Amino acid sequence: MLTQLLGLSFLLHSAYCPRIQKLAQMLGQVTVISKSADVSIDKLPLSAQGLYTCQAFYDFVNGPVIYYYYVHLTVRVPLTKPHLLVSEVSPVEGSTIWLRCNLDNGTGPIHYVWQQENRHGNISALAQGNTSVVNVTEVNRNHTGWYRCLARNAVNSERSDRIWLDIIFGPDIPQIDVTPYTVTERGYSALERETVSLQCQAQSNPPSQYVWFYNNSQVYSGPQFTITKVLRMHTGDYACLAQNTYLNTRSKKTISLTVYYPPDGSPSCSMEPAVNHTSLRLRCSWAGGFPPADVHWGENSGRVEGDDVDSGNGDILLLSEVLAGNSSLFTCTGSHLALKQAVECSTRAYLPPSEPVCLAYVRTNEQYLMLTCSWDGGAPNALVWWEGPGGHGTPREENNNILIIRYGTAHSGKPYICHAKHPLLDQTKTCRLTLEAPVLLTQRRLVSVYEGADVQLSCNLRANYLPTSHISWFNNHGLDVRDTSKYMLLRTSAWANLTVRDTDETQDSGEYRCTSSNAVGGADLNITLVVKKHPMPPNATLIRVTYIGRMRNEVELEWKMEENAQQGWTGFVVRHRRVNEQPGRRASGNDSMEETRDESSSSVWHQNIIRDPDVRIHTVSRLTPTAKYQFQVSPLNHRTVGHPSAAKMPAEPRANNYPAVIGAAIGGMLFAAFATALLLIFIFRNHDNNPRLHDMLFGLHHSQSRENINFPEDEMVNGTEAGIGEMGSSSGPGPRIPRAASPLTTGGQAPPTGDNEPVNVTITVQATSS
Repeated sequence: MLTQLLGLSFLLHSAYCPRIQKLAQMLGQVTVISKSADVSIDKLPLSAQGLYTCQAFYDFVNGPVIYYYYVHLTVRVPLTKPHLLVSEVSPVEGSTIWLRCNLDNGTGPIHYVWQQENRHGNISALAQGNTSVVNVTEVNRNHTGWYRCLARNAVNSERSDRIWLDIIFGPDIPQIDVTPYTVTERGYSALERETVSLQCQAQSNPPSQYVWFYNNSQVYSGPQFTITKVLRMHTGDYACLAQNTYLNTRSKKTISLTVYYPPDGSPSCSMEPAVNHTSLRLRCSWAGGFPPADVHWGENSGRVEGDDVDSGNGDILLLSEVLAGNSSLFTCTGSHLALKQAVECSTRAYLPPSEPVCLAYVRTNEQYLMLTCSWDGGAPNALVWWEGPGGHGTPREENNNILIIRYGTAHSGKPYICHAKHPLLDQTKTCRLTLEAPVLLTQRRLVSVYEGADVQLSCNLRANYLPTSHISWFNNHGLDVRDTSKYMLLRTSAWANLTVRDTDETQDSGEYRCTSSNAVGGADLNITLVVKKHPMPPNATLIRVTYIGRMRNEVELEWKMEENAQQGWTGFVVRHRRVNEQPGRRASGNDSMEETRDESSSSVWHQNIIRDPDVRIHTVSRLTPTAKYQFQVSPLNHRTVGHPSAAKMPAEPRANNYPAVIGAAIGGMLFAAFATALLLIFIFRNHDNNPRLHDMLFGLHHSQSRENINFPEDEMVNGTEAGIGEMGSSSGPGPRIPRAASPLTTGGQAPPTGDNEPVNVTITVQATSS
């Protein structure tokens, strides 16, 4: 309640007594302040507003004077709390809304202020004025936030509660963030086997729903699409589709992702000659991978710029002047975005370790002569070409190291020169071939050997001549020699050796010839082979020819060499034949046998060859028992057979009865001993039935050969202290001593009587001590 104090001057009669009219009660509680002309109005109603008049009476000399004072009273009402109204709390972006601030009471003029508080708490004034309504046209997402209105008049100010204004919008064009972030001209890039994350964000209210597409195929739903260990196959277009399900609107954005991957392996380094082998071209390549790998040669490569230099593919050209002597190492470095470290390869240029080599060969049935030149072992390969007399030669080009000359056109004694050029050398190297007719050499023109041995005949070309087409051998009969069981050939382009096996005096002795020819001429060489027989061995004599056993199918021979014969034989030939045997019939044996026919007889000799010179006894088995045989032995010195010994027929084995007699005697003794043992056992077990025979063999009865003291009463009681007396004698009377019973006497049976009956005598020995 506003209380307005009014200052009034009243002209009071006499005692200055102020008066308040009754009508003033309608204006509120009016109170006159004592001793003043002031009036106080409490609980001022709105109706108290108006014009107030104060009459003041002054008593002057000239008479009383009335003055009027006018006061205009304005009653102001305070503002109540405003209420905020919005036409749409969730408007769509681009639409128009209004906001109204309603007051129940308040005296104007009222001033309105519209405040906006964003998501971050920042407050700003949207609008202000004397109107309670504000219109917002084309609202946007920036209008989203808290809103309130502030009302202010001359009395007070009030503000409303907050209200949230949610603007519906979107989705905007998505924003795609790629991690790791690498931008190229074609879009984004990633290294193979990295983890790639694609984050899609599109401004939208309510928030968007996201769908990912790879080359127009849906692959994922969600704002973040992650590819672990991305591969080259993941290269392509990735699209993010954002959808606002409230507004049913959508937006899309597409990016291109390129996966970088390195080439396989490592760079490939190579080199090749250039400009007629006066320069060296280095090549470095590393195929595959994306983007292509970067290759470059190291500083030691001595790069030379020129028309033949291709700096884009790693090729450089080096002249011979800048190359370093006998060997040069060149290194190429390859790098790629997908590799952390560079990869190197290297190549080395070096000269061949030796000098050029020239050779000649014969081809196509001796119609052409081929000259070859090589300078191998270097890198790169050297360039070789031929220059010869008579216009013979090859162009200075690659693969011209062979010169073909037709037979009969070669120049004898004039050199054919091979030139060799390598990029590491400024000058060329040469080798020469001078064509000459072949010259054949041998170690021995006359070769002698004993019969049966192997002999080798050699034929060599002179060392200073190029190899011919071949070396041919002809035997002692003028026939061309080939590899057979008799001959063995070993040959090269410079020599040929002929081996004659198992030589024979008659067949192999003679002249052997080796021949050779080339495009210039030919040559022959004769070698004489003399095959000699071994010396005649000493004679052997048969000293024993005996049948073995009664079967007469085995004969044992024993012979001896003549006296003072120490050596000169390598074995023996044992021969046998049947007497009166039909010609052509052959007996079998365990040893190797051969048939020989005695020229003086029609019988066939069967021979066994013994290779051991120390053997002196030999057994011939598997003979016919009813047949008669003759035997001979001849010493053998390799292939020379000595004189045969005199023929002998086998003798019968001697009759030897001594072993039979000894055997019979031992058998009789064993039989007699066995019979005697049986008899003794029988007599011993039956001694009662044959006592005399028993006593004769075993002596007296055991009761007569030992003391028989069976009872104490049998002891002697008479006699001297130390004497021995015999009882039972007839020499005189004496006390009768009872006789002890014989252990052979049974009870109730009297002892045998008779003159010839044995007498039992008991001898008692008593020993006394004094």
